[in-house]
Amino acid sequence: MSGMSRRRFVSGMSAVAAGAAVMPVLTAGRARALDRALATTAARAVRIDGTTLEQVATPVGDGAYKRLTPGPGWPLAVRAELAGAASGRDDRRTGLASFVQFTDLHLTDTESPVRFEYLARFIDSAHRPQEALTVRGASSLVERVNQIRQGPYTGLPFSFVMATGDNTDNHERIELDWYLTVMSGGRITPNSGDLARYEGVQNSGSAQYWNPESSLQDAYKAKGLPQIGGFLSGSIRPFDAPGLTVPWYTTVGNHDDSIEGSLPDLGLLGDLYTGSRKLEGCDDATAAQLADALLHDPGEAVLLLGKLITGGGAVRTVTPDERRHPFTPTEFAQAHLSPACTGAGPVGHGFTPDSVGSGHLYYTFDLADGVLGISLDTTNRAGFADGSLGTAQLNWLESVLEAHSGHWYDSNGSVVRGGSDSRLVVVFSHHTSGTMGNLLPDPYHPFEARHSGGELVTLLQRFPNVVAWVNGHTHTNQIIPHGHSVAERAFWEINTASHVDYPHHARIIEIADNQDGTLSLFTTLIESAAPYRTDFGDTSDPGLAALYRELAYNDPYATPGTRIGTATDHNTELLLARPAS
Repeated sequence: MSGMSRRRFVSGMSAVAAGAAVMPVLTAGRARALDRALATTAARAVRIDGTTLEQVATPVGDGAYKRLTPGPGWPLAVRAELAGAASGRDDRRTGLASFVQFTDLHLTDTESPVRFEYLARFIDSAHRPQEALTVRGASSLVERVNQIRQGPYTGLPFSFVMATGDNTDNHERIELDWYLTVMSGGRITPNSGDLARYEGVQNSGSAQYWNPESSLQDAYKAKGLPQIGGFLSGSIRPFDAPGLTVPWYTTVGNHDDSIEGSLPDLGLLGDLYTGSRKLEGCDDATAAQLADALLHDPGEAVLLLGKLITGGGAVRTVTPDERRHPFTPTEFAQAHLSPACTGAGPVGHGFTPDSVGSGHLYYTFDLADGVLGISLDTTNRAGFADGSLGTAQLNWLESVLEAHSGHWYDSNGSVVRGGSDSRLVVVFSHHTSGTMGNLLPDPYHPFEARHSGGELVTLLQRFPNVVAWVNGHTHTNQIIPHGHSVAERAFWEINTASHVDYPHHARIIEIADNQDGTLSLFTTLIESAAPYRTDFGDTSDPGLAALYRELAYNDPYATPGTRIGTATDHNTELLLARPAS
């Protein structure tokens, strides 16, 4: 079956070489090499259906606007930087765990007054032409997971899905409600304010934005984006989200924690969130000043925003909505405990009544038999997009690792014997090792020190049973080996691209014991269940989900060529020394 799928999608395709975003036509020689690689991949897999091992969205056409079509899959890349790849391991392998990572869904209330769409030319994430479709796109990703059901290499059913942060875009209660419903299932109206109409920048009549339902020749249409009748009315239409059929967990990200993921939420802008004044534009000089402040001086950004709202910019009146009010960490945890969003479970999705009482959004869970999952909170409520860990959480993490390690290494490199509850460990966070340099004091814990990604790497390398650190935030596919002179102290960092910017990937991760002193971590990217081909006249739910992917590829301010990663960041086998018992 896998071989048939491979041939079906490779035959007659003239599209991409694995690892590139804008993909050249394959020469006969390269096509044969890719065909051989895919054949080998299919032979090693239990199944490849529904994954990027089978097929990948591929841009085609000569115009400014590229259409997407199904192209050849991406073969498996074996990475042996941390341990050797012994022959015969496929026949000896025992599956230990199989799960899925979602990340950076950014479910977006596009009509919210507290947004910065007018800064898109300075900060690409401020506005995306596809963002009115984030909720439908995420639900289509859920559909894909429900279809695949099992790991392609171990054949193990998925035990859970972990969403590693930025589940909401602007930490609004309505965005959180959409996220919980997408994951657990139910009726969703992806609209706020006046539920009968759209009140965002995409019908503003400003040539600065893509006005999809208008013939206005705006800046986006100049880049090739089409006019699509019924796009906005379709985007706010209620639909039924199927919800995941497997348990799911949540890790918190900076967009779940602060204003647009950048400004500290000190309760100063609550009235603006729920009010009727939406800033849709300002002069270029002020926009550049505000964009710089968002990146470098959150306090100055808040002051500039206040001045613009009170008379310095183009303000539109929108329908107020109390559901846009920002949520606190306590409310974030409490919402997950609602019986209405339990879905496939577990109750609380990692959060407990203790999480509500303490506001601590970090926890442990049983990932699989003999494998422990640890979800961290790497956000810093002082503002800025990047993160860090507070001392209390770092100490908690160290104590958890000690409790579940058969042995570890102290700071001098000496072996310390642990207890009997030794398990493999997978760590989850939103931020990566390279994006945890925000050491500003947390305003809610001003006397607590903050700790960087480098410090976290050093801590994790003391514990041989840590096999992977899985994260998001960068919107980029990248897999980093963290080697060590002592082989068993090495681990893999697996960073996955977002589901709001192209390439819209989620990632299957499987852990297997090769029975030769090594482990294999298989990573397989998946796209949503949306059709690859779009029809500008189709605003059905599948049609809109397909447009979500294609518009993301054609966002004139985005950089899909860097975010997609290389062949060694896509479908991989990551070798690792198995820790001694």
